[in-house]
Amino acid sequence: MRSESHFFRGNQVVTLADVEKDMDLLSSKPRLMSIVSALLFVGAVGLTQFVYSQEAQNRGRQDAPPNTTRPNASTEDQKPKSRDLDLLPVQGNISMLAGAGGNITVQAGKDGIVLVDTGLASMSDKVLQAIRPLSKGQLTYIINTDHRSDHVGGNETLARTGRPLAIDRASQASVMIVAFNTVLDRMSAPTGQVAPTPEKGWPNDTYDTPQKNLYFNGEAIQVFHQPGTTDGNSIVFFRHSDVISTGDIFDPTEYPIIDLKSGGSLRAVIDGLYRLKQMAVPADHQEGGTMLIPGHGRICDVADLDVYHQMLAIVRDRLQDMIKRGMTLEQVKAAKPTRDYDPIYGNNAGSWTTDMFVEAAYKSLTAKPDPKASHGTN
Repeated sequence: MRSESHFFRGNQVVTLADVEKDMDLLSSKPRLMSIVSALLFVGAVGLTQFVYSQEAQNRGRQDAPPNTTRPNASTEDQKPKSRDLDLLPVQGNISMLAGAGGNITVQAGKDGIVLVDTGLASMSDKVLQAIRPLSKGQLTYIINTDHRSDHVGGNETLARTGRPLAIDRASQASVMIVAFNTVLDRMSAPTGQVAPTPEKGWPNDTYDTPQKNLYFNGEAIQVFHQPGTTDGNSIVFFRHSDVISTGDIFDPTEYPIIDLKSGGSLRAVIDGLYRLKQMAVPADHQEGGTMLIPGHGRICDVADLDVYHQMLAIVRDRLQDMIKRGMTLEQVKAAKPTRDYDPIYGNNAGSWTTDMFVEAAYKSLTAKPDPKASHGTN
């Protein structure tokens, strides 16, 4: 039997056995710290993946292209998947309401509310619920950028809830609905024929000049006629907020839906994009500054516009070269002039496919030019 040796540790007396236990504990600490560090690392990675997953889902909700249709499709063909709407602040007193079909631009203030487009008819109640808290005033103006039902479908329901300015009440309209005159032509019908849309949703304040000016909530609002996907597109510039609502002339989720029967063309879309580039002023390195609310998809800036404009200009040049070489439409489709852009903008199925875009673009480029049309320089 060994005798116990005693040592002093500070003011305490300890045995050799106590010292040996302490040494064993010290030798195990590095191992313990390694285990703890590993657990912390795994937890951090898991948290990062969770956060990234949530951000990706949020981006997906905003960026996911909504259901689009052929230019003559019905509202029933365009019903979006059931989901809540996303109200996203842009800048100034402008917000974007996404998820109702086409994007809806919302200007809200003490005077009331202005909407650029109204989404699908089936989403009207949700749109109304989303905008009501934004202002104590009434819905006063609706501005339609074209006649497609994912942009004008909510006109009838939302117009019932508003109240125009005193100067406009003599018209007995509940809301002033502004659009280029060809939009009214396509939403209505001659006497005795059935109109494609309800009369209460028709534009009642049309214009046939290059632009129409409004002033509301302390802000100048300029509505410009700009042919593009149809001959009746409008773009809306909120000058104080420095925000442009582009309608379907700019849709970064897919190739533009060119409605040949309604006067649309690839050249006109490119001209419209060029005009937007002239109007928008970037803050730094083509980013920030003027913000753009496109027909569908996320909030954009000039850098996004540049990418889309360049893509369409390149596709146009390729098509024009093929046309000069005498290639038929089927030969052009087989050559796949959009192949490198299809992963971003193309669709192989659905109501607006890549083939449909190439066909519409080809036909618009081979059509005889309208001598009355004016085009910008690209």
